[in-house]
Amino acid sequence: MSENKNANGWLFVALAAAAMLMVTMGVRQAQGLFLFPIAGSTGAGIVKVSFAMAVGQFVWGAVQPFAGALGDRYGSARVLVAGVLILALGNVLTPFASSPLGLVLTIGILTAMGSGAGSFSVLIGGLARWLPPAHRGTAAGIITAGGSFGQFVFAPAAQFFISLWGWMGALWSLGLLTLIALPLVGPIASLAPPEGERRHVGGELRAALKEAFADPSYLLLHASFLTCGFHIAFLVTHLPGEVDLCGLPASVASWSLAIIGLANIAGSITAGWLLGRFRGKSVLFFMYGSRAVLVLLYLAAPKTSWTFYLLAIGLGFSWLGTAPPTAGVVAKLFGTRHLATLYGLTMLSHQIGGFFGAWLGGVAFSQSGNYLWMWYADALLALTAALLNLPIREARAGAAPAAARA
Repeated sequence: MSENKNANGWLFVALAAAAMLMVTMGVRQAQGLFLFPIAGSTGAGIVKVSFAMAVGQFVWGAVQPFAGALGDRYGSARVLVAGVLILALGNVLTPFASSPLGLVLTIGILTAMGSGAGSFSVLIGGLARWLPPAHRGTAAGIITAGGSFGQFVFAPAAQFFISLWGWMGALWSLGLLTLIALPLVGPIASLAPPEGERRHVGGELRAALKEAFADPSYLLLHASFLTCGFHIAFLVTHLPGEVDLCGLPASVASWSLAIIGLANIAGSITAGWLLGRFRGKSVLFFMYGSRAVLVLLYLAAPKTSWTFYLLAIGLGFSWLGTAPPTAGVVAKLFGTRHLATLYGLTMLSHQIGGFFGAWLGGVAFSQSGNYLWMWYADALLALTAALLNLPIREARAGAAPAAARA
């Protein structure tokens, strides 16, 4: 891609990447709607199906640094194609899994690997390498908004398919729909770093990793993003169960997930815009802090349909909106040469938290018949995440990275 085309075509490529994330995230974020149907149909029980989904949370994160490293070295096309095909295969094979181990293999490994290979580290990291700093935050916000729109589209679609064809037919339908992402690989594969891009000042990837993990600011990002993963995975997996406990119809859960996705479109774009004006750590502080307040307000409110819809609007504004500022802080600290890998590692921490959010939610339900102590843990962790961002060493908004590494 020529330098001029890089300068003028970034928006088109960002929109293609957003559409890709719409599919890979949207299909995956609808999994919580299948928790009770799969548990009841297979006899595996809530805890075992929750564990399979929790494994998926971890695998989705574990794949991202490797996918990012492959994208950094070989380009994004092969990684994205493989991701789409594996995600489709995982959804198609899940109805044939008749045991907890089978569910771990399909839900926990295949669908998670596929979605992870077509997710943030490859898409945001790859695009950021040839964008000027002024456009990186906006582009990351657009891409993240695509994932949010996918949740808005696929959550009600999955619920509709379940009511129409049952959970097996719904998963087969989602598997086929995943393939619509394949034509998007072409525009995204045109991503290319600028000619003469300088190597990371610390040398190759091993040196870059050593430098990053010696930096307390990078470790604080990991810790706060881990709590973010706990929050999101708990809600995606168990919000349908919470709605059911409140005696409300399943449609409230699917529309709540859809509203979260819709609200996060605004939140992600706003987060990208704010990065040009405020430090990323400040944006993260307010996003995490708002989650703690909203969860406590939910616990005090009457459990009606509108309570869930208003909670969805509030939480949705910061749902995936933490991704652009997190990636932005990493880029400020270390430049963009290995951004896909370094940001991918923060996604791994995010999904370690996601594993515990999905799994412990199932344990809480099994032990107490509700999710009350999980909600309190969620609020406490959100507050902790907000505070962890305050000591991060970050240049002011608009300033170049300390070592001028782009």
